[in-house]
Amino acid sequence: MEENEAKEREEIYANAVRAGKRTYFFDVRSTKNKDYYLTITESKKRFNDDGSVSYQKHKLFLYKEDFEKFSDALGESFKKVIELNKEQSNELESKLNNQFTDISFDQLGDASNEGES
Repeated sequence: MEENEAKEREEIYANAVRAGKRTYFFDVRSTKNKDYYLTITESKKRFNDDGSVSYQKHKLFLYKEDFEKFSDALGESFKKVIELNKEQSNELESKLNNQFTDISFDQLGDASNEGES
């Protein structure tokens, strides 16, 4: 019974994000001393050669003294990815625009008069 009480005390909050073949679990837990921490688990579905399914898991433990630094770094990383995607999109758009020449219909002339010259 003591083990169950410890387990109940440890699990405080859980949230999951499904993303394709991956699922991310965000779990708030507590220590025996009621000190809270966060575990982030990535679970990836794998299909074995025999057709069975298994899950590959990676777990990250984040302690409260690191929350602010982690949050700042994560936010900055998200901003950088967004910025890079915008730059890449602008570069692609520029390349596509440079592949085509702007021609107005006036510059083409009247096609019906071409054979008469």
